[in-house]
Amino acid sequence: MPTRKVDYLLIGGGLASGNCARWLREEGAGGEVLLIGREPDPPYNRPECSKGYLRGEESREDTYFRPNDFWEEQRIELLTRTSVTALDVRSRTVTLSSKEQIEFDKALIATGANVRRMNVDGCHLEQIHYLRTLGNADAIRAGAEDAKEVVLIGGSFIGCEVAASLTALGKSCAIVMLERAPLEVTFGARAGRFFQEQLESVGVSFHPGESLGRFEGSERVRKVITESGLELTADMAVVGVGVIPDVTLAQKAGLEIGERGGVRCSSRLETTVPGVFAAGDICEYESVIHGGAHLRIEHWDVAFNHGKTAALNMLGRDVPHREVPYFYSLLAGLGELEYVGPAYDWDEEILRGSFEEASFTNWYLKEGVVKAALTWGRSADLEAARQLIVDGTRLDERQRAALADPSSNLQADIR
Repeated sequence: MPTRKVDYLLIGGGLASGNCARWLREEGAGGEVLLIGREPDPPYNRPECSKGYLRGEESREDTYFRPNDFWEEQRIELLTRTSVTALDVRSRTVTLSSKEQIEFDKALIATGANVRRMNVDGCHLEQIHYLRTLGNADAIRAGAEDAKEVVLIGGSFIGCEVAASLTALGKSCAIVMLERAPLEVTFGARAGRFFQEQLESVGVSFHPGESLGRFEGSERVRKVITESGLELTADMAVVGVGVIPDVTLAQKAGLEIGERGGVRCSSRLETTVPGVFAAGDICEYESVIHGGAHLRIEHWDVAFNHGKTAALNMLGRDVPHREVPYFYSLLAGLGELEYVGPAYDWDEEILRGSFEEASFTNWYLKEGVVKAALTWGRSADLEAARQLIVDGTRLDERQRAALADPSSNLQADIR
């Protein structure tokens, strides 16, 4: 039998749950709000794990979503270091790792994602790291103290951001990746070459078209060997080859899993069970600004905004999620990329500005319609990009010319 009942149960200790709790209270929710997370920390800004916090420029408390006293002031109960081991959507109860059972009225499932691990020879050697949490960042920073040569596996956000941060700390970094250029899968070959040149300018080396074969060493890693036979000396390795949405709890509860591997939700972020919502990395929602297509996006800003939409709909507001997904990545000492979209595929790119001058917006179009935009040094273009994505208008030649002209007034010239 349940030992207690709460009005709002938020499963997962990340920004989706944290922002949901905040908006529940800001919009007048009464009753009990219980947020359960398996990490030792309250909700925090996860991107700093590879950026300021990793470099030692920010304290642990600096990363927190809200100060510690916020939760008590808002009457939000936090249970850290606690997992939900079972969810019964029929009886509307959960079982915790403490064996306690709790009944709920409405629930948010925001269990996030787990890193994809490499099961190769030598994978259990010391000084092989993955990055997902503050604790992981602590281990990488501590390991870097006596490491000179670091090999990063994967050419996406984690590999590039950690390489930039560790290079800023004086480490020699090499990236082994399947792609021809870093971030190519998300942003295309031209932008990928730009990011590679930026990172090479601070000393990061690249080994494209290579897949991990094995790690070598006695107790700690000393070499990274690729499947082609390339050997790289390493005092430390950091693996960043993507994440897997943690849908285990939802799947066992019988919730529908979508084609993109997330919990299938309506545009209101409600699952197939009324009153049970999903947010963040596991949420595969019907996007009203993408023509009803179902999206699942792994990014903290998306999770953050999901939290607000879920809170409003828990309160019966019947609000579809209308935020255009936004991403950013900060490469230490180099600059910041910003992106709205996403474009899962495109057939045309239009460049506004110049890669050579490191000031550009790269537009991604499908059949003449803007699907996404990547900016570096041109943040002012983002609002027009959002509006173009929402409008879904097929552009004529005049409008295409305006997209390419760095001096054009986008708000006026694309109408």
